[in-house]
Amino acid sequence: MSDIKKRNKINIKSENVKKVDEKSAAKVSVNKGLPLRVLSRSVVIFSLLIVVYYSSKNNVQTFAKQAELLPGKGQIIECSSDYLKDIDKYEGCAPKYCKRFVTDKVISIRETEELLKLAQKGLKYGGSFGGASILDLHSGALSKGQHFVNVYKMDEMKNLFTQDDFNIFKVVKDKIKYTIAHHFGVQPDKLYLTHPTFFSEITSKTAFTVHDEYWHPHVDKETYKSFHYTTLLYLGDYNIDFRGGRFVFIDEKFNSTIEPRKGRLSMFTSGGENFHYVEKVTSGVRYAITISFTCDKKFAINDPSLDNYYN
Repeated sequence: MSDIKKRNKINIKSENVKKVDEKSAAKVSVNKGLPLRVLSRSVVIFSLLIVVYYSSKNNVQTFAKQAELLPGKGQIIECSSDYLKDIDKYEGCAPKYCKRFVTDKVISIRETEELLKLAQKGLKYGGSFGGASILDLHSGALSKGQHFVNVYKMDEMKNLFTQDDFNIFKVVKDKIKYTIAHHFGVQPDKLYLTHPTFFSEITSKTAFTVHDEYWHPHVDKETYKSFHYTTLLYLGDYNIDFRGGRFVFIDEKFNSTIEPRKGRLSMFTSGGENFHYVEKVTSGVRYAITISFTCDKKFAINDPSLDNYYN
């Protein structure tokens, strides 16, 4: 603001002073004639610099390496005020501490591979024009081109998913719910599955629509009001099945990264204390499933089932 005020003062003085030297006149002329498109470009460049800053901070630590087999690793952090204000309304569901937690010992490799087959079975009928596609077994949403289709309404996908598919999803979901309850100190019967819960398939293709731009820093609860606890189960290995695609927590002093590992479960409170983004995938295909939970019963959703085909 001070720079703008100075420029305005110079312009006013230039109108009152009849005699100025050539150098001063040129300076005033440049300030008065600054094109609007230059200002617009400056705003865009500034915005890009913010993204670059978050993704290229030198003080980065790896919170969970792909090569490590982690029984469990957690980090307690201070809850954001907005998160506390919201979650304190739900008795038995407020965490003992806000934190992030990673474990490779809850979901088995067999269960992970079954979920991967399920995801690929549905995603092969879709596919975004850009680099990010999703499959939501609850709503039926499937990325296709630049839009979404409903897998339960498509003739070619009729009865594609079996009861066994929905059973493995429920088994994994319940394991995750009880793991959250244990590590965050909440009552499992106070946790409800919520929307959206979805498989993601990310490649190195250039983004085609805003739905492909998965890499922007964000807070889950600001994006999805219902979220109180976010979990991610990785269905492939970083630097083996794909490159790039690490999960990055943005903290004040440094960024903390999680390298995906098949069967790795990452969970965290969904408020501003866990500001994060996903690095761009540079090669291969990154598969994961996001399973989210709420403390607010009005946002609860049922487990997906064969009934989805008839509703």
